[in-house]
Amino acid sequence: MSGRADREAARRRTFAIISHPDAGKTTLTENLLLAGGAIRAAGQVRARGENRRTRSDWMKIEQQRGISVTTSVMTFEYGGCTFNLLDTPGHEDFSEDTYRTLTAVDSAVVVIDAAKGIEPQTLKLFQVCRLRDVPIMTFINKMDREAKDPIELLDEIADKLQLDIAPMNWPVGMGQNFRGVFDLGSRKIVLLADGGALPEEAVDRRSNSLALRVSEAQLGELDQTLELVEGALPAFEQQSYREGHMSPAFFGSALKNFGVRALLDGLAAHAPSPRPQPSEGREVEPGEEAVTGFVFKVQANMDPKHRDRVAFVRLCSGRFRRGMKLTMVRHGKQLAVTNPIMFFARERELAEEAWPGDVIGLPNHGQLRVGDALSEGEPVRFTGIPNFAPEILMRVRLGDPMRAKHLRKALEDMAEEGVTQVFRPYIGADWIVGVVGQLQLDVLKTRLDEEYGLPIGFEAAPYITARWCSAEERRELDSFVETKRSALAQDRDGNPVYLARNGWDLTRVQEDFPRVRFTATRERHT
Repeated sequence: MSGRADREAARRRTFAIISHPDAGKTTLTENLLLAGGAIRAAGQVRARGENRRTRSDWMKIEQQRGISVTTSVMTFEYGGCTFNLLDTPGHEDFSEDTYRTLTAVDSAVVVIDAAKGIEPQTLKLFQVCRLRDVPIMTFINKMDREAKDPIELLDEIADKLQLDIAPMNWPVGMGQNFRGVFDLGSRKIVLLADGGALPEEAVDRRSNSLALRVSEAQLGELDQTLELVEGALPAFEQQSYREGHMSPAFFGSALKNFGVRALLDGLAAHAPSPRPQPSEGREVEPGEEAVTGFVFKVQANMDPKHRDRVAFVRLCSGRFRRGMKLTMVRHGKQLAVTNPIMFFARERELAEEAWPGDVIGLPNHGQLRVGDALSEGEPVRFTGIPNFAPEILMRVRLGDPMRAKHLRKALEDMAEEGVTQVFRPYIGADWIVGVVGQLQLDVLKTRLDEEYGLPIGFEAAPYITARWCSAEERRELDSFVETKRSALAQDRDGNPVYLARNGWDLTRVQEDFPRVRFTATRERHT
């Protein structure tokens, strides 16, 4: 069994796509699916009419605003590999969802706008990848528009991200003069086709037909630049890439569907297969016989006609079969998995079997939460899925007080998904929600209204941040809670949380209670 699990795992490529908003991430995702044969036509995010309905942005608010606000999971086959693609939110207000997604992948593709270079959110997401030692490929997008000089762009990436950058191809022109790329591996020029089904055409550098498509001046400039590039920039090394020290870079245009297949070929050839997963006490190897996995995301109401709730599970080891029973490690109860699903954004089909690296969905009625471990055997607890201290805290105002119970259920659902964090003050009846950015509040308000029929408003709470409280001795924590009751709330698990009014307040309480720990993150495994 372990031999087959190893073989199946070796075919898996589970990766995330991350970027600054508007760098072209969702358009690239659509064309990766198109190249993999998963869809027949890609829908650009800012296109018109029916084409606007991109497959990875399925929420109404995503389609209205042309942005991704939740993680989508899509599975497809290409080049003898099974790809599990996780399209993440690009907006920094949803960076916590992106971070949790990165716990479930083995590599990442970062999309960079060739005209803008490294943007603030790109830098933040790169740092998250580095924290988790996630190997990174870089797709430099929008070469069909006016862009920065490619050498300056790679220097900027290398300097700001502290990574070696190894170009896998090199652009021939840019903007209106963009003709294609020179592939440094095959030594051929891949031309941007004038039309037809295939957007690319590979020709030999010495081909007579090349002069009809690319000017003599452009070819001369290419030859000079390649001499400089190959002399000054490092060649690609797979081991360095997999260790997180080097990023292979591909130039292209997602809008023109150009360079996408080269990126997919690069992922198939070089991206790592499922890696060992960290857990308390040991690492879980993909080839182990017992099935294990962890929940990295919960999504409610993917189908508006049914009040459904699906847990996204990354499988870590073993051969999963439909109908098998797994233990929910947090409370030791068994779960019969009768209707596991494979994802294609909102579309889904039953999963008869799955292997390490695959992402499956488990419909449930609230038993599963983010951070939960599932196991066929030992009670393994996976680590590295945290909650982060919120940066904005708001009181929730409900128009109809008779629906307070409905509000509680709806807020708990949203907290499970990671849309918001929910706190209940020890004193007072108001719910307080904590988020990283304003857009999360807009999404929360919209979804409570559309999915639960609960129109709500927000009122500023007099707090700037929150800290989870713990202590070595229970009596120390109890004494602190009794003394500071008016400044404390409980999170969804009943853990005490200190709500700080300002920086001085937080510093003072830490000095006054040295035996109490105040932490800005909290592991979600319980």
